[in-house]
Order: sequence, then C-alpha cells, then structure tokens
Amino acid sequence: MSRSSDVDPQLAARLHGVQERVADAARAAGRDPAQLTTIVVTKFHPASLVRDLAALGVRDVGENRAQEARVKASETADLSLRWHFIGQLQTNKAKLVRGFASAVHSIDRPALADALGSDDGDLDCFVQLNLTDDPSRGGAARADLQSIAERVLGTRGLRLRGVMAVAPLGEEPRRAFSRVREASDALRTVAPEADAISAGMSGDFEEAIAEGATHLRLGTAITGKRPDHA
Repeated sequence: MSRSSDVDPQLAARLHGVQERVADAARAAGRDPAQLTTIVVTKFHPASLVRDLAALGVRDVGENRAQEARVKASETADLSLRWHFIGQLQTNKAKLVRGFASAVHSIDRPALADALGSDDGDLDCFVQLNLTDDPSRGGAARADLQSIAERVLGTRGLRLRGVMAVAPLGEEPRRAFSRVREASDALRTVAPEADAISAGMSGDFEEAIAEGATHLRLGTAITGKRPDHA
C-alpha cells in the first residue's frame, strides 16, 4: 500500500472536506456520523486511485460496471476493501459480481436475487427503488418492493440490508429522499433488521442524510473529474 504522504494532496483535501460535510450533516440531523458509511465511487478511474484512497483510510469502494469492477478488485486484492456494486445488473453477470462484491445495491427483480444466491457466504443486498415512472432508470416500482424483499430474504447466501434509490433529476432531493425513508419504513414491516438506506450522491448527500441515509455513494466530490476517456 502506498503511504498517505505519497497521495495527491488535492485528493486528500477533497476526501477530508467531504468527510467533514458528512459529519456536519449527520450532527445537524441529530445522528452519529460514525453510523454512516461513505462509499467512494471510482467509476472510470484506474486501480491506482483506489490504492491512493486506501492509503487515506477508505475501505468502502463502489462501481457500477461489472467487468471494470472485477478487474480493479483483482488488482487491489491485497487491500482488504469492501466492494459495493451499485449499477444495474444483468442476471448473467450476477456470478461475476458475486465473486468480488461485499454488497449489491441494485436488486430490482426476483430473478436477480435468484441469480445472486449462493452457498459461499452472505452477500449484503439492497432493493433498489425507482423513484420515477421511467423503467429504464433502474429499480423496482414501490408496489413490487415487498415481494422482491421477500425473495431476497428467502434466498440462500443473501442478507437484506435495506433499500437503495437515486433522486430523480428535476425533483427537490429532500422530497425524493423522504419517499425513500417511507419505503424503508414499509420494508421494515417485513424485515425489521433491514434498516439501511443507500441514498445520496455527490450533489445531494446532505439532503439524503437528513432523511436517514446510512450509505452514501460519492464519486466526483471525492475523486475529482473522471478521466477524459470516460
């Protein structure tokens, strides 16, 4: 592992600044900052950036493309990171993701839960809620949330952690995240222990924290601009 003193100081400054904002938002909501998990999304960035983040103390890393994530996870296997898969996932890529991920945040149909099932230990799972009327945005309709959750609960090797969502473009984030909180409350009538909420990205994580988010998926606010080839 590279030493933190060798890391780009701008990366360190961005990470520290976001950590302070997360802590401030948590305290403003009457919450303990230590109860929040910040997942740094390294989409399109090289494995070397993941190593730099690890040198700065980051342990939770997120990706939304299965093949890219598998390669980075392999190249950084010595770092004991927790890899979170946060993108839409085809069932034929489920075993690939299962091979490196600690958590999948984007379960949106029973067939995907089935494909992720395994006897090789528990995989943390979030059921993704679509907050729009556009099915291409990914996620399940609110009406389907309970049935998908029940499938996760009944599938070997899966541990239901809670609900995930992305705030829609054009909607005030706090209002959108309040609907996620309501969905989380409904989910806990089926699975009381599934109290986690994966919500909030670089532009709206403070609003997500105010509405109970426990897992934040933050990219450019920490990593900076994505490489030009992205």
